[in-house]
Parts: sequence; structure tokens; C-alpha cells
Amino acid sequence: MSRLGKMPHWQKWLVMTGMFSCSLSGIAYLIGHQFELHRQILGSHLILSLHGVGAMLATLALGTALPFHLKAGLQSKRKRVSGIGQLSFLGLLMVTGALLYYGSGDIRESAIHLHWVIGVLFFTIFILHVTKVSKQ
Repeated sequence: MSRLGKMPHWQKWLVMTGMFSCSLSGIAYLIGHQFELHRQILGSHLILSLHGVGAMLATLALGTALPFHLKAGLQSKRKRVSGIGQLSFLGLLMVTGALLYYGSGDIRESAIHLHWVIGVLFFTIFILHVTKVSKQ
């Protein structure tokens, strides 16, 4: 098997930790806050704060993966759809996340719904990409 695009151990750990911590804390907050299941725990400020820290870690991880992993993935033509899909969704998540904090109150509800729908879609594609189910 070629090492083209394969991440070093530290980078893979950073990407997995960042993406899973951000995604799972975001899903927990979604369940607690939006769907009001175990709201006192899952919808708490602590979970939202963990999601923010996870998002920072995920953004850092994305920055480490972009120069080599993305380039190698595009050259190899493997898992191109899931890789480009992840990158697109991550960009949209960053924009909607910024709108949640810095956007006007008029667009807040739309930004919330877009953010969680895109987040769930991202996490699904991330799992498929990592487990090699999607071999485009």
C-alpha cells in the first residue's frame, strides 16, 4: 500500500480527536438544547464550551491535513467525493458557526438550523471517509 496521503500518527490522532470531540459535543448539545432530551446536562454551557474547544482543535487539525493529505488525495483520485464533501461542509460549518456569534439576530435561527444539519451531514461523511466505505 502506498503511503501517498497517509497521515503520520500524531496528525491522525489530532484529526480524529478534533473531529470526534467537535462532532460528538455538537451532537450532544443538539440533543440537549434543540430536542430537549436531558437538557440540564446535554444542553448546558459546559457542553457548548466543549464544542467550541473541539471546533478549535478540529480547525487546527484541518490546517495540518490540508497541505499534504488533500493534495495527495486529489492526485490519487480515491475517496474524492467524501474528501471534497468534508472540506465543503467544514467550510460551511465555520461560516455558520461564525454567524451564530457575530451575525445579526435576524439570521440566528436559520444559522442554528443550517449549522446542525450540516454538522450531522459532515460527521456522517467523515465516518464513511475514515472507514473507507466510500471508495470513489
